[in-house]
Amino acid sequence: MLAHPVVQNLILQAENWPNQPLKRHNDASHPLHVLGVLADFGLKKSDPGISDLVEKITAHSSPQGLLQTLLHVSPRYGGSAEPQWSWMLCDLPLILHALMAFGLNNHPLIQTNLNHLLSLVRDNGWPCACDSAWQGFRGPGRKDDPCPYATLISLRAFSLLPETHTWPEVQAGVDMLLNHWQMRKEKKYYLFGIGSDFGKLKYPLIWYDLLHILTVLSRFENARRDPRLQEMAALLASQKDPNGCFTPTSVWMAWKGWDFAQKKEPSPWLTLLSHRALSAIAHS
Repeated sequence: MLAHPVVQNLILQAENWPNQPLKRHNDASHPLHVLGVLADFGLKKSDPGISDLVEKITAHSSPQGLLQTLLHVSPRYGGSAEPQWSWMLCDLPLILHALMAFGLNNHPLIQTNLNHLLSLVRDNGWPCACDSAWQGFRGPGRKDDPCPYATLISLRAFSLLPETHTWPEVQAGVDMLLNHWQMRKEKKYYLFGIGSDFGKLKYPLIWYDLLHILTVLSRFENARRDPRLQEMAALLASQKDPNGCFTPTSVWMAWKGWDFAQKKEPSPWLTLLSHRALSAIAHS
């Protein structure tokens, strides 16, 4: 796999970190999301190119030790005219998850960032949050509302640490996502509702959708036994063909050419991810 040209190209893309400022968090072409794919593919810090990538990522952290990326926020949203190194809760957990998946759990920055995530969580999950340097910035939602996306990707990081799964802070995030599903017909937080697009099968796991939630929550034993997650699993299972395979129903065009970025035939990778989540839930 490591020798395959398309995987080599992904590593090269990621090694250019960050090579462009992040202007919107669902920019599928950004190296932030390439990191997630490399982590999903199982690459480790000992693999060629990953150690150099890790050095570039960990070279940028706030005075508090929080992982940063190059962000560009419009002045009308509290940003500045120029990109700057900073963090938001819709990018930091993704970087943290990738580093942990690469095998860097013992890196000094990891515990600092995990502790910070725990300090931000509320009774209803993770809110919209960012570096204090962004004066006046807040996402397009009510101040007391949780952010479903920030909650999902924060849980994605904690999903790699089974010892944390029963912690009250982590459970609050799990409950928020399950409650959102339960109230999906009447509740929308920030940009994130649960409608027809939510159930479309799409990879990479970039935004707030069915496969992303099932991939993350199927790692939590308490969530696997919850009827609400089993309802989500049933929605996923309903999309398999007679051969048990899954075909993408939505695509990120930045990934054109991959088996999961077309809607004409089953995707082996999407099928694997779907069955992995469904199997974990079925055998809980």
